[in-house]
Amino acid sequence: MPTDDLPEVFHVTTDEQLRAVSNLTRHRIMAVLRFEPATISQIAARVGLAKGSSSYHVRMLERAGLVKVVRTRKVRGVTERYYAMAARSIVLPDPGEGGGPDVLMRHAVADLEAAPVDAERHVRMAHLRLTDEQFSELGKRLQALADEYRELSDPSLPDVSLVFALFHPAQGEQTDGGAK
Repeated sequence: MPTDDLPEVFHVTTDEQLRAVSNLTRHRIMAVLRFEPATISQIAARVGLAKGSSSYHVRMLERAGLVKVVRTRKVRGVTERYYAMAARSIVLPDPGEGGGPDVLMRHAVADLEAAPVDAERHVRMAHLRLTDEQFSELGKRLQALADEYRELSDPSLPDVSLVFALFHPAQGEQTDGGAK
């Protein structure tokens, strides 16, 4: 099932869905399923889990509606299920004013820390001073760039993660000086 057949967006709205997507292992399973369906065995091999653990996490994602069975086939009398994402992108609720760190950022940092240290990386943080209009425009441009490269993605190529966060820091954390 190509990703073109998927709905564009799935909005996480329930506590069960938020718990499912907040787990780092399940986040990594969803990354495996982002571009093509996979079986429990294929997921286990890609994520580095035992098949039983993989099956447990996929069931949690399926129960929450984040992944679904898109194809089955018989292999030696056993039904093999192929899982795929429920939508092309998952939208999480805003972490809120009093909430903890954003789940996507926590997962991104964990994935970055687990990435091979000898691989090419592009990590940068810039402190900017922007008007509301510039802030909005930069957000739109970053999203458009991410969407453009998502369309170019080929499931046969190695995985690449792109993470960006554009936000106004708390007043006490603003830096002096210009952009870095």
